[in-house]
Amino acid sequence: MHTIAVVGGGLAGLVAARRLADSGHDVTLFEERGALGGRVRSRNVDGFTCDRGFQVLFDAYPAVRRELDLDALSLRRFAPGGVICRPGSRSTLSDPLRDLGALLPSALSREISTADKLRTLRLRRRLTSGDWPGFERPDRSIREYLREVGFSERFVENFAAPLYGGITLDRSLSTSANVFEYTFRAMSLGNIVVPADGMAAVPAQLAERARSAGVDVRTGLAVHGLDGAGDRVRLATEPGAREFDAAVVATDPPTARDLTGVESIPTEGAGVVTQHYRLPGPDLDAGTRIMLNAGGEAPNTVAQLSAVAPEYGDDSTDALLAASFVDDGAQDRSADELAAQTREALGSWYPERDVAGLERLATDRIPFAQFAQPPGIHTELPDADDPSGPVYLAGDYTRWSSIQGALESGRRAAAAVDAEFDA
Repeated sequence: MHTIAVVGGGLAGLVAARRLADSGHDVTLFEERGALGGRVRSRNVDGFTCDRGFQVLFDAYPAVRRELDLDALSLRRFAPGGVICRPGSRSTLSDPLRDLGALLPSALSREISTADKLRTLRLRRRLTSGDWPGFERPDRSIREYLREVGFSERFVENFAAPLYGGITLDRSLSTSANVFEYTFRAMSLGNIVVPADGMAAVPAQLAERARSAGVDVRTGLAVHGLDGAGDRVRLATEPGAREFDAAVVATDPPTARDLTGVESIPTEGAGVVTQHYRLPGPDLDAGTRIMLNAGGEAPNTVAQLSAVAPEYGDDSTDALLAASFVDDGAQDRSADELAAQTREALGSWYPERDVAGLERLATDRIPFAQFAQPPGIHTELPDADDPSGPVYLAGDYTRWSSIQGALESGRRAAAAVDAEFDA
C-alpha cells in the first residue's frame, strides 16, 4: 500500500482520490475551503437554491455517465434548443427529432432560415455518428467552423453566439471548434440537466463515494507548498509538513502552476457574472428552455430554473431566474446595474408582462470560470505526469474546460499513479 496525497477537493480531485483508494492506496485529500466541490457549489437564498453561477450538467458526457449515479441525482431536464429573444419578439428553436411538441414553432421560426435548419440536422447526423471527437485534430474557431459548414451570419449571430456564449463564455465564438463539436454531440445525444438538490449534489455524491472507498478527507486545511524532488513528496501544511509516496495536484490552474512549476498549465481565464432573481407571478412562457439574447449582450442568457427544477423554488408561485453576463464590462458593473439590464431585457422580450417586481437574490462574480480555449490550445495542455518526481496533475486544464474534462482528468491522474507503482 502506498500513501497518496490529493491536493484539492473539486470534481477532479474527488474522482482521483476515490479511484486511487479503490486501487488499494492510502489516500488523504486536502481541501483548503471548508466544503468540497471546487467551482461547483450551491446555497440557499431566501428559500431558493442558487448554484454558484449558471451551472448545468450534460448527461451524455462519457465521464459523467461513468463517474456518477445519475438516477440518484434526480435530474431535472431543460427542453432542447432555446427561445431566441429580442425586443418585441420570441421565437422557439428546438431539436425536432427529440422535441416533437416544438416541431411546428421551430419550423415557423423566422429567426433561422429553412436552409440553416436543414444544415443543423445534417450536422447533428454527422456529429452523433462514430466515436466521441478528440481534441488533437486540426483546429479553428467556432465562427470559422460554422462558416465553413455553410451557416448564415444570421444563424451565427442570432442563435450560435448567445448559445455558445453561455457554454464557452465567449460570445465572439473565437473558442476552439473542437469544443463546439464535442458539446454539440452531447446536446444531441442527451440532455442539459440539473440535480433536484442543486449542482452541489454532484460533488456531494463524489465525496460520499470517496469516503466510502476509504479516502481520508481533510477540509479547511491548505497546502502551502510541495516538494517532489526526491523519491517522496513533502507537503507544507498546517500544523506541519507531511510526506507521501506520491501526490496528485487537483487545484485551480494558477495554484497548480505555483505548486508544481509546470509552465504549460493555462492561467488565462474566461469569466462570467451570474445573478439569481425572484420574479413574482406565473412563469414566463419560455418554460424550461433557455432564453437566448439575440438583441444584445446583456444578459447573454436567462434561464427559468424553477420551471426546470421546481425544487429550486421556495414553495410559492414566484419564479427563480438566472441571468448570465459574459460581455467584457460585466465584472465591473454594479449588481444593481446588472439587475436593471436584466429587467430591461425581460421587459422588452415580454412587453405584455410586468417585470418591475424582479428582485435580485444573489450575484456571483467569477473572473476565472473556465480557462481560455482558443484554437489549438488543447495540444499544448500538460499531461497528468508532467510534473517532476512522484507528482501528478488532475484538472480540466489537462483535458478541456468542462465537467467532462474535470472528471476525465481525475481518472487519468489515478491511472498514471497506478502505472508508476505497477512498473
